[in-house]
Amino acid sequence: MILEKFRLDGQVALVTGASRGIGLGIAQALGEAGARLVLSSKTPRPEATENLLRQGFEVDYIAADMEDPESPARLIEEALVLAGKLDILVNNAGISHHGDTESFPEQNYRRVMSINLDSVFFACQAALGPMRRQGGGVILNIGSISGLISNVPQRQAAYNASKAAVHMLTKSLASDYAAENIRVNAIAPGYIETDMTLGGLRDPEWGPIWRNMTPMGRGGLVEEVAAGALYLCSPASSYVTGEVLVIDGGYTAR
Repeated sequence: MILEKFRLDGQVALVTGASRGIGLGIAQALGEAGARLVLSSKTPRPEATENLLRQGFEVDYIAADMEDPESPARLIEEALVLAGKLDILVNNAGISHHGDTESFPEQNYRRVMSINLDSVFFACQAALGPMRRQGGGVILNIGSISGLISNVPQRQAAYNASKAAVHMLTKSLASDYAAENIRVNAIAPGYIETDMTLGGLRDPEWGPIWRNMTPMGRGGLVEEVAAGALYLCSPASSYVTGEVLVIDGGYTAR
């Protein structure tokens, strides 16, 4: 009976930033659990979508650049047209820029905030109405351990601030909409082996520091984050809202 609570048969899940990495891994997990998938990224229809179709999953794809302030609402609207409803929204799209704050370009700051925070807010905003009308839903935002600690040796104040804001947005929405059966949670990954972080993990200066500061001594795997996402998106976590699930190999425990 417990395993059945992880099933998502008949549910529609929209995942942003789903062409690779954590987003694609989450899409795979939700699809394996029976969800109909609506995937999005800023690129034309990626090969990853075709791979999911070949596995027998029900998949639609919508190209959307989340730096465009009009994209989140338009994406939700198009997903509703395609699938008829929206049960699960996973806000995964995000970018990272490093650099000294003193000389950090305003263009980079605006881009980090636009994609990492603004698009999450506006996607949540657009999804709340349909979820309220259908009697509930699940929102999962992808934050970061960078919203909890200040990373070293890289300097990334803007990125850290954007992810801390995502965590508080998550808690605020969870509090505001729990009575309407809308659960809102976040995941804070540590250093996961994706295209975004592999460069750092392989860097002769950064990589050893990151691993030494992680009690488990390694980078995480995408499927390890995806398993947590499945839990938070499924009825298995029906009494969980407003939480930030840290998946970091123990990094923030020290």
